[in-house]
Amino acid sequence: MTPVERMPAAQARRIALAAQGFADPRPVTGVGTRQLRRLTERLAVVQIDSVNVLSRSHYLPAFSRLGPYPREVLDALANRRHDVFEYWAHEASFLPVRLHPFLRWRMAAVQQEAWGSMTRVHRERPEYVASLLERVRRDGPLRAGELQEERPNRPGSMWNWHAGKAALEYLFFTGALTATRRTAGFERVYDLPERVLPAGVLDAPTPERPDAVRELVRTASRALGVATETDLRDYFRLTPADARTAIAELADTVELLPVEVEGWGRPAWLDPAARRPRWIRARALLSPFDSLVWERPRVERIFGFRYRLEIYTPAHQRVHGYYVLPFLLGDRLVGRVDLKADRKAGILRVQAAHTEEGVDRSLVAAELGAELWLMAGWMGLDHVAVAERGDLWPELSRALAVPA
Repeated sequence: MTPVERMPAAQARRIALAAQGFADPRPVTGVGTRQLRRLTERLAVVQIDSVNVLSRSHYLPAFSRLGPYPREVLDALANRRHDVFEYWAHEASFLPVRLHPFLRWRMAAVQQEAWGSMTRVHRERPEYVASLLERVRRDGPLRAGELQEERPNRPGSMWNWHAGKAALEYLFFTGALTATRRTAGFERVYDLPERVLPAGVLDAPTPERPDAVRELVRTASRALGVATETDLRDYFRLTPADARTAIAELADTVELLPVEVEGWGRPAWLDPAARRPRWIRARALLSPFDSLVWERPRVERIFGFRYRLEIYTPAHQRVHGYYVLPFLLGDRLVGRVDLKADRKAGILRVQAAHTEEGVDRSLVAAELGAELWLMAGWMGLDHVAVAERGDLWPELSRALAVPA
């Protein structure tokens, strides 16, 4: 039996950051397809979200790790090159195409894995679902917005789908359709997989569910570095039973090593190939949907940083703001900023800026100010403006007075 390694919390934190791509310096020359493909393979899951108050969220993880890069190159990985594909993983996500065979069990288990509106439309109107598949096969790519369907009146619902959208999503979930691209308005465009995905991927044999889940846990372990069972399970939203079985099997083959991390209070698992850097010199603003911070209990356990997404919180009840990005400096989360891209005025607006207890505010302000100028330039914005909210705004305003 493999002995349990006892690991200091700071070392576990650095391992986690390295696994997520924060131990490497940003490229000093231009970022292109090779770097972006390597990053998507490392992260395995890049979450998609429609909120665009700052930027579409899937663009931000690459900026956080690589610095300014051409967004059209990332678009091409999915829309033209098809090195990545879109599917339900952690949530709606971009994933390396090599993972397509390992998610087919989820496509086949649509009745258990998908949610009500999808399965309902298939149960109640199977002929309609089949007709949409035939329409795509005959006429080519299709958007839900092209269908003459009345949207249901369900105020406040996130998934206010009409029957046509639900039917297309059912076909997407089952793998009968895939996404060929997103429109400028972020609407998914559906097409047949054989017209979108590489033939080698589609022709690859479909693994049995236990084998597929084992590969997903293995992939999650590489992306996380060191992780609890819950962390590993959450990365691809696996069931507890599936994840526990896979973890036990990977431990038996020494593909996961048991560790006891100081202060975590629960068993953890280490990727044997994980890097163990002595220090991390990162500086990054993190999307709320970044894989480093999307599991809030893990963030609190690793960084001592309590983070909650307040988009759906009434404005008067928000503590830190609407679209709040944690700020990583070195190997710690030292603050957070509520950001908005005012594209019409050409301004990156800092609507609130807060620091964590015990940090050097002047240092944080200087580094954060430099990162905000870098982000503004990448987004084509000319100015950065700071509102008088949060404990950091006076120092940050002074730091931003001189563009970096």
